[in-house]
Amino acid sequence: MFELLKTEGTARRGVFTCAHGTVQTPVFMNVGTQGAIKGALSAEDLENIGCQVELSNTYHLHLRPGDKVVRDMGGLHKFMTWNKPILTDSGGFQVFSLASLRKIKEEGVYFASHLDGHKIFMGPEESMQIQSNLGSDICMAFDECIENPSPRDYVLKSIQRTYRWLERCKKENARLNALEGTVNPQQMLWGINQGGTYADLRIEHMKMIADLDLPGYAIGGLAVGEPTQTMYDMIEAVEPYMPQEKTRYLMGVGTPWNIIEAVARGVDFFDCVMPARNARHAKLFTWSGTMNLKNAKYERDERPIDEQCDCPVCRRYSRAYLRHLFKAEEMLAMRLAVMHNLYFYNKLAERIRQALDKGCFAAFRAQYSELLAQRAED
Repeated sequence: MFELLKTEGTARRGVFTCAHGTVQTPVFMNVGTQGAIKGALSAEDLENIGCQVELSNTYHLHLRPGDKVVRDMGGLHKFMTWNKPILTDSGGFQVFSLASLRKIKEEGVYFASHLDGHKIFMGPEESMQIQSNLGSDICMAFDECIENPSPRDYVLKSIQRTYRWLERCKKENARLNALEGTVNPQQMLWGINQGGTYADLRIEHMKMIADLDLPGYAIGGLAVGEPTQTMYDMIEAVEPYMPQEKTRYLMGVGTPWNIIEAVARGVDFFDCVMPARNARHAKLFTWSGTMNLKNAKYERDERPIDEQCDCPVCRRYSRAYLRHLFKAEEMLAMRLAVMHNLYFYNKLAERIRQALDKGCFAAFRAQYSELLAQRAED
């Protein structure tokens, strides 16, 4: 399932294999929450911009169109005509974001739909059943994403409950995979490390879930408001206790520089809505830093977004034209900008892999980690 090809310091270069193909790591997963990228990108577009893994959300697809509808349509791969790997989020983060509407109990979480307010219950078994209906290659464990900072006593009780939920997830995932007619009987369950910003609790929880011998492990509950250095500190604390031979996923992260720094700390998988969300507001990533395409200085700029980029957008369109589309509120503006940003993220992961292959990741990190966080001068 995962082969660690080489390391450079703590950074890792590997290959992950699942029912729908192989994934070269480190990898950035493109987020299609409801089975589509916000910004009007299709499955064909994802193929053209180098996407290796698509990520969709359990909670949202459970509400619309309904996971049983997706199952009856042959599973999410067939439904959205994407034949490469898919990871589904468990819904735990969405429950976290609905804090004012939720009630957490040992059996699971009671909460209200953000669409129409109807009452919903989701526990470990329900999350596994929904994800089995979707037929993803990787299903994530149902957990509690804890607000940072949270009282230590609460965090301790939460990680213990999350561990009990993970045991239930593992049992239900195995049961569902063994059923006749399961959409993807090779679906893999990954556990999620929690513990807030308490390094010792993070380590304790990681040791507990590592004993369950799952195919992969994620670090959850970060990039939710804590300082960036605190996030890095938590990764560094947990990394030595994450199984070397299993995949490692940092959930919901992040900026290009976050990704470079997290790779340096031993992470393999990433996802974030940021590149698509920023693009929809004309905030673009380039190899010279960030830029806001709505700025007046681009009104007559004939250059592509990034002269170092060979994405379909940069090969064809000017900054002036894209700025016009945004100012005119044309839908094409968002589509082209999202395409560029996601291409940039996929290319970033590719260049990280190439640097690791050549044994020069430290030099790549030194060149780009701070540069990509700056505003592009031109």
